[in-house]
Amino acid sequence: MLIECTYCKAKVDAKLLSSHEEYDPAIDPFKYKVSLLVCPSCDNSLVGIQEHLETYEGKFKWSETTRVWPSPKKYIPLSVPSIVRTLLEEAERCINAGAYTAAIAMCGRALEGICRHFKTTNLYLGGGIKELLEKGIIDKRIYQWSEELHKHRNIAAHADEHNMTKEDANDLRDFVVAISEYVFILTEKFNN
Repeated sequence: MLIECTYCKAKVDAKLLSSHEEYDPAIDPFKYKVSLLVCPSCDNSLVGIQEHLETYEGKFKWSETTRVWPSPKKYIPLSVPSIVRTLLEEAERCINAGAYTAAIAMCGRALEGICRHFKTTNLYLGGGIKELLEKGIIDKRIYQWSEELHKHRNIAAHADEHNMTKEDANDLRDFVVAISEYVFILTEKFNN
């Protein structure tokens, strides 16, 4: 069963030790399967989940396996616009590949995607996040996070002596995910 191994930093064909299928139509739209796996390269345990999805032909098949333990991937809800979601997923892939500077650049692009979604008139990231603050889409604290991300994105985008670390990339990715959750999910929940 193909799954990303957090230890090997690679997609591996893991050995299936056990799996269990569950389905509660009152809670879940689809049946799902939880599997206990072992990586064939490093012999570490992994837990993955698959959904039983309907194809265009009306048949059912299991989805790709998503790792839920250890270190599950950050789930980006569908209510986050696709441009932002795609860039956050790309940032995650960069982090997993050890390309931390590229991950930070993708985080900056994701923040730009938020600005574009809200149709800011300023084409530059700094001006765009300032417009988000002025329009009341983000508050002062989120604006401060955005400014910090903007500063790091500029460092990542231009050749200089700065070395970006894994911690930098993870923190900045977490900031953009938090900003996305704030503007696209929590704000909508509050409004409802």
